[in-house]
Amino acid sequence: MISYKARNRLTKITMHTMLIVASMTIIFPFLWILRTSFAYKVIAYRIPPEWFFFPTLDNYFMIFKSHPFHIFFLNSLVVALVSTVTCLIIGAPAAYSFARFRTGGNSVRVGVLTTQMLPAITLVIPFFLIFNKIGLYNSLPGLAMSYITFNIPFVVWILIGFFETLPKELDESAMIDGCTRLGSFLRITVPISLPGMLSAGVFCFVLSWNEFLFALILTGRASKTLPVAVAALITQQGTEIGAVCAATMLIVTPMILLYFCFRTFLIKGMVAGAIKG
Repeated sequence: MISYKARNRLTKITMHTMLIVASMTIIFPFLWILRTSFAYKVIAYRIPPEWFFFPTLDNYFMIFKSHPFHIFFLNSLVVALVSTVTCLIIGAPAAYSFARFRTGGNSVRVGVLTTQMLPAITLVIPFFLIFNKIGLYNSLPGLAMSYITFNIPFVVWILIGFFETLPKELDESAMIDGCTRLGSFLRITVPISLPGMLSAGVFCFVLSWNEFLFALILTGRASKTLPVAVAALITQQGTEIGAVCAATMLIVTPMILLYFCFRTFLIKGMVAGAIKG
């Protein structure tokens, strides 16, 4: 008969083993990309793989020397930042209006949600035709505008739930003290809602940073972003696997840094809300 203490230890060992295996299935591909990005070309293609070798930065030098990845990085950064800030500026008042005044009723709120149900492939061709007609094709403002259109509903839906947790008495107290409705929103609601807005902003930034389909169709050589630039390294002459892994690390590293910098705000925004009564 197995004792309670032995059974409890066996359960913990089993659970930790399962968690380790599940974590390794996620972490190992990333570690393999990191390893390959520092490998010489001969070592990168070697089968069976060589685990221990002297690392090199040649792959990183190549993507900046042979390909202008610094420009592609700036393109991605500018588009992601502009679309994120714009979505927050437009989405926060819209979400506040839905949460406080039920603007348009449930039909409008559901309408905002249904815009997220359209497959992206159905929108990219109309975007291409419109932008080509008005001169926004192959431009960063055009790409940022396309991201804004399908990220605003996402931001609105995140912030609606957050604003609904805020007591209406805060707005009423501010207006009694002389604030207008807009002043109450800017001076009271926005500072209190900063964790939720930051959460929505980070998710919006990540969606814009990683987006591939619209960037592929709506950009050209001058406005190419990082995901499209990485795909361009895969050619008919072959795949420069070391350069691809180095470029992938260039894409992933800002996301890792973003998470570690704002993880506290992300947890607060998604779990805690703003005020506990």
